[in-house]
Amino acid sequence: MLHDYGGAGPPILLLHGLMGRARTWVRCLPWLREHGHVWALDAAGHGDAPARGPWHTERFVADAAAAVERIDAGPVAVLGHSMGGLHAWCLAGTRPELVRALVVEDMAPDFRGRTAVGWMAQLEQWPVPFTDPEEVLAFFGPVAGRYFLESFDHRSDGWHLHGELAHWFAIAEHWGSRDHWAQWQAVRAPSLLLEAEHSFTPPGQMAQMAEVAAAPCTHLVVAGAGHLVHDDAPQAYQAAVEGLLRSLPAG
Repeated sequence: MLHDYGGAGPPILLLHGLMGRARTWVRCLPWLREHGHVWALDAAGHGDAPARGPWHTERFVADAAAAVERIDAGPVAVLGHSMGGLHAWCLAGTRPELVRALVVEDMAPDFRGRTAVGWMAQLEQWPVPFTDPEEVLAFFGPVAGRYFLESFDHRSDGWHLHGELAHWFAIAEHWGSRDHWAQWQAVRAPSLLLEAEHSFTPPGQMAQMAEVAAAPCTHLVVAGAGHLVHDDAPQAYQAAVEGLLRSLPAG
């Protein structure tokens, strides 16, 4: 499900993280529109997109490629958070003609040996539906709470999950079954790697990504930030992303 957020100039495509949706980018839109025409994608099983598998990386990358082809405005700058970052670099690695630049926010290539079982058990304890915004903010905190308020479906009886836990679990479990180093090393677009100081990624992997990158690559650890870098450290995120976008050839 592709959303047109306006602006003029080279296309920019936003890919959200697991359990997010297109509108979680809302606070980035005003300044991003100064650099191009902004689009965002609801990944399958999230937001307004169909909840149909398979729940593996190649399927999501194919969906992202179809979105770029639908935009039909040339190669895009892709900004991906977490899961969206993985899909962004896999898109750049497998369809290089579609990607002119890449931002990966707090995501790493290798989660083998890790399981989402404990994470799933925590999600199953969430008191959904949440009755009001104050309950969401109190439960998750101000940064993650705002993110989930923008993600959840608001219905007459409160705020509900916008997807199925079983689908999200299957996506996360797939990451633990393989690595995505080959796709990263196939990237030929200039890239920016933004790692949260309080990251959930395996230590050292994002730095290693920069070391083995085949194209110009900048790795930045964002001090004080948690996993939601673009919300937790918005000024640092904006400055870094604008630096990349301004460095690109015009047109």
